[in-house]
Amino acid sequence: MPSSIVSIKKKLEEHLGETLTVTSQTGRKKGKARSGILKQTFPAVFMVELDQEENNFERVSYSYTDLLTNSIKLEFEGAELSVEE
Repeated sequence: MPSSIVSIKKKLEEHLGETLTVTSQTGRKKGKARSGILKQTFPAVFMVELDQEENNFERVSYSYTDLLTNSIKLEFEGAELSVEE
């Protein structure tokens, strides 16, 4: 399992501009799914531009540690992005 933020960032950079669904854990056995486009990656976070028909705000950012701790899951066009190689 790539346990470094650098390896996760590199994986995400391969999917820049692609449509994705972000499922975040909002509580015990609860989750919230948001659709959007992966726009940018930064040293500590990545930015998703959200679909305006489904959401009230334009963009949201997540940290790479959210992926490491399984707080969020990313799915690109039917293929889930895993932090495991």
